[in-house]
Amino acid sequence: MSDDFLGDELDGSGHADGDSTALSEAQAALDDARRRIAEAPAQVVVVNHVMGLYELAAIHLSSTPPKLTEASLAIDAMAAIVERLGERLGEHTETMRDALGNIQMVFVALQSKQG
Repeated sequence: MSDDFLGDELDGSGHADGDSTALSEAQAALDDARRRIAEAPAQVVVVNHVMGLYELAAIHLSSTPPKLTEASLAIDAMAAIVERLGERLGEHTETMRDALGNIQMVFVALQSKQG
């Protein structure tokens, strides 16, 4: 059986041309993502991660039955960031504190229902 049985020719590195193209495209996408992240203010990236933790907690709380252990970890991680960074979150500080308080209240309500 020949090396090009799938229709791809080897590029000299032992990789099929299609593999090299896919790897090059993936590397270019990764480089672009790194560039965009580096251009974004750290505050924006951190707030986005906090909101990701909020969403993760909400997903676990909305499961049937609620996955309280999983939600608790996401909520605790969110609290650690929001409480520790405080005003360093800038204009988003109050929104993050409100979101944290809301998700904590939902957690407590669901926890009390489960007994």
